[in-house]
Amino acid sequence: MSIDTAVVTMPVAGGEMSAYRAKPTGDGPFPMVLVVQEIFGVHDWIKAVCRRLAEAGYFAIAPDLYVRQGDATKIADTGALIRDIVSKVADSQVMADLDATVRYAKSTAEADTSRLGITGFCWGGRIAWMYAGHNPAVKAAVPCYGPVARAYHEGDPTALDVVPRIAAAVLGLYGGDDPGIPNDTTARIGEAMKAAGKTVEIVTYPETPHGFLADYRPSYRKGAAEDAWKRMLDWFGKYLR
Repeated sequence: MSIDTAVVTMPVAGGEMSAYRAKPTGDGPFPMVLVVQEIFGVHDWIKAVCRRLAEAGYFAIAPDLYVRQGDATKIADTGALIRDIVSKVADSQVMADLDATVRYAKSTAEADTSRLGITGFCWGGRIAWMYAGHNPAVKAAVPCYGPVARAYHEGDPTALDVVPRIAAAVLGLYGGDDPGIPNDTTARIGEAMKAAGKTVEIVTYPETPHGFLADYRPSYRKGAAEDAWKRMLDWFGKYLR
């Protein structure tokens, strides 16, 4: 499928925010997937995720959710990145900016926001959980190795805290060898979702580290990544088509 890509801008509180957008060519509207960055910002791999989703038939968009705090792609030291940018980005800001992204997409008439999905990775994986709890219009969420029992900004809730508000069908993709996201916490959120009558599947890949989908990182695991991507597309196909 041929696709069209662009960097777009949209109004947000306090100014403007850019986003990388990829979509199929031809007449829409297409089902929409929000793509939420790793802690490293909207870099080349996140853009590639958008393009792959567009090739699968989706309007995929990755907003620059650190726009007020700085350019994460220019900071090489992870500790400094977390201290100087990530820890300063409150959930309230992110939720509002994702809402603005959905409004922008709807205004283009190229995205069908009644068929809204979200995916995210690491920091963005947690945000996928949180936005599913924030916006009842989200039909499907695929958080990839997003922490569920901790937040990045002091005072923000955890994904476990928002389970009662989640309406979306959630597919969680996790590495079994990820010390930052203990397996018991992902099991707990799966159990909490089921107890609350939600649609959920938690997939944990044995002996697999954090960041296993990111093919530019040493943590990449080809077998798990290919299986996870297929599961993501199947999930979106089931709940957004």
